[in-house]
Amino acid sequence: MAEQRRDQRGGRDTRESAGTVGETRRRSVRAEEAHAWGALVATARRTVSDGLVVGTSGNVSVRVGDTVLVTPSGVPYGRLAPTDTVGVDLDGRQVLGTLLPTSELPMHLAVYRSTDAHAVVHTHAVHATAVSTLVPELPSVHYMSGALGGPVRVAPYATYGTEELAENMLRALADRSACLLQNHGTIAYGASLDQAFDRTAQLEWMCRLWLTASSVPGLSPTLLTGEQVAEAGERLRGYGQGERAVG
Repeated sequence: MAEQRRDQRGGRDTRESAGTVGETRRRSVRAEEAHAWGALVATARRTVSDGLVVGTSGNVSVRVGDTVLVTPSGVPYGRLAPTDTVGVDLDGRQVLGTLLPTSELPMHLAVYRSTDAHAVVHTHAVHATAVSTLVPELPSVHYMSGALGGPVRVAPYATYGTEELAENMLRALADRSACLLQNHGTIAYGASLDQAFDRTAQLEWMCRLWLTASSVPGLSPTLLTGEQVAEAGERLRGYGQGERAVG
């Protein structure tokens, strides 16, 4: 029988299934996980402050070994404390915390099982979500598409939190590090929380750029070819202090 308790910060009822979140599976938080949780909460709060998320509409996760730390369901990020750590194993069994994991856990776990990701960011960013309702693929209006592996695809719509959505997302992510979710939002992954966040922000910016350029009456944006995007992607792999004279 499910156990019910009240979350004192949010005034919510949370239910814990004994079959999924059993006491025998819980353990104490390790030092590395505590550090990663702090970085996860900071990233989650940044999605709100940068306008990529409204309320608790997005979610963030980070992998530490075989444990995935993830934002809980329905708790404002500003209320999350170090003692609120939520973690699951790669099969989705909860091993840390008492708050329920995000309802989008199937998407996060699908990414970790299928890629070398160490962090995942999911948002309902407004421009990206708007684009997801218009086209099956974000037109290549900027060479930064190459930084995400190529033209960004749109995963067909499926109900949030379902395995169907996770499967649609994986197909759209093939050879990519980000995709759009039709009538839903974005998902991006990376080797770190910073990289996953930056890819999310870059995707939102490109969507805003395309919508802006497309709104000029009588004109259509010039698009890059697949070869141009691929060439930019190769150059971007060396971007930074390791390469001189890059913008």
